[in-house]
Formats: sequence, structure tokens, C-alpha cells
Amino acid sequence: MRRLALLVMSLVVSSALVFLLLRLLPGDIAQAKLGIYGTPEALEQLRAEYNLDKSLPVQYFDWLSGAIRGDLGLSVLTGADITQELIAKSTLTLPLLGLASFFAVVIAVPLGMLAALRFRKWDGVATSVVSQLGIAVPTFWIGVILITIFAVRNQVFPSGGFPYEGWANFPGAISSLILPASTLALAQGAVLMRFARSATIDVIQQDYFRTARATGLSRLHALRIHGIRNAMVPVVSVLGMQISTLIVGAIIVESVFALPGVGQMLLQDVNVRDYTKVQGTVAATTAFVFVISFVIDLVLGILNPRTRQRA
Repeated sequence: MRRLALLVMSLVVSSALVFLLLRLLPGDIAQAKLGIYGTPEALEQLRAEYNLDKSLPVQYFDWLSGAIRGDLGLSVLTGADITQELIAKSTLTLPLLGLASFFAVVIAVPLGMLAALRFRKWDGVATSVVSQLGIAVPTFWIGVILITIFAVRNQVFPSGGFPYEGWANFPGAISSLILPASTLALAQGAVLMRFARSATIDVIQQDYFRTARATGLSRLHALRIHGIRNAMVPVVSVLGMQISTLIVGAIIVESVFALPGVGQMLLQDVNVRDYTKVQGTVAATTAFVFVISFVIDLVLGILNPRTRQRA
């Protein structure tokens, strides 16, 4: 209940910050829509139509009440329903984030644990070096390299774009997401691998692990039976924090691979100064991050017995 109350409070505070910060940006929304031909009367009429002539507290509470009902308003420039556009774009971005997280966890966590079990061996050191390189290399550069190898030279996957039919063309949709998801997964997986390695090293130095080894179990067997849950606690914590990083990375990756997702839409809306749509998109993605963090807290309570004992 405390976590749930903190979630609600975080959502309210973040929505207020998003609303106020966007109001501090230079530019007039009405002027951006009408252009240089807007007369003073037309500008005032448009501001009244979008409630821009009201005080900031009234504008905020009107917008917040609509957002709670799922109504993020209309785009000032196109008149399109923001909620509907966000849902449509999310059908690409959410699978991209999910696939990237799946690749990162499935590959990085086992490799990090293996590097910990063999941290004095050459292969364990090599795995750590590779993970450090993955952290250092920019995400867009990874995307360019993957496009060059798998799209330009070998033509295994498409270099960008998304099928016109969308998910109705399921094989084409999955194929178009492999390289972008791999790009995000390599950047995210490098961080997860480091934390998985550190957490596993901490586990194998504990007394209960030494006791398990004294019974005749191998390191790998003892870790699988007695240590994986404890080693996964910090990994899951980092995975939750990386959701926000993934969303920022999705903006870059969708631009590199020309994917019509939420990140690409947000970048275009910023360029054309559609602040109302930017406001709704940023508020929705921020709420998504907070909800994921709330779910991660619940999962950590299940994984960590000490948390349940304190509760």
C-alpha cells in the first residue's frame, strides 16, 4: 500500500512537472498552427478553443482530469486524438522494448553469472572486457554496425522501416524488429552482465554457498540451487531502472531504423512544436516508467525473503 501511494504521488508530481516545464519553452502554440498569416483575432480565438487563455492551474487540472479518463486531448497542429495515436504507435514500440529486454536478459544474465564463476579464468576476464566495451559504445553506432553487417552486406534482415500492413504481416514485422531490438539489447545487456557478475561474485563468497560447496556440489550446481534467487535481486532492480534508458534508446533506435513508433513520433512533434502532443506523450511514457518500477518492487518482494520478513 505504501508503494501504491508513492506511485500515485509520483504520477501526480511528474504530470505537474511535465505540464509546467513545457509551458516554459519558447514559442506560441497558436502562432505555430496559424503561421505568419494568423491575425490577432484568430490567435485569440484559437487560444480560447484550446483553453490557453485560462490560468495555468485551471489548464493543468482540466488536462489532468482528462488524462485520468484516458483523454490526453487533441493535437494542436493536426487535430488528431493524442491517445489514439499513442496507442497506435505503442503497438510497435512496446514489442520493440519487450523483445530487447528479452534478448538482454536471456543472453546477459547467464553470461554474467558464468563470468563470475570463472572470474580468474581467461574466458571470464574476456566476458567482462566485452561487457565494458558494450557500455562504452554508443547505441546509434551499434545500430549502424548491425545494419552494415546484417542488412547491407548479407541482407539477412531489413535495414529499416516497418511493414505497411503492420502486425498483419507478422513475419515481416518480427524481421524488421530483430536488428533494432538487438541494438537496444546489446547496450542494455552490457550493463546487466556487469551487475549479474558482481551479484554472483557476492553470492559465491557467502557462508551458505561455501557450505553447499562443502557437501560436494559443483559451483554451478550450488549456484543453481542456492544462489540464483539472491543473485537476481540486484539484476531485477537494475532491469527496472533501465526501462527509462530503454525508452530514450528507443527514440534513437527508431530514428536509425526509420521505425514509426512512439520515439519517432515524439521527435517529430518536438520539431514541429506540437507541445500539446509532446505533453501527452511524455506524461504517458513517464507513467509507464513509474508503473514498471512499481511492478519491479513487487517482484523484488517475492525474490528477496528478507523483504517479506520486514513486511
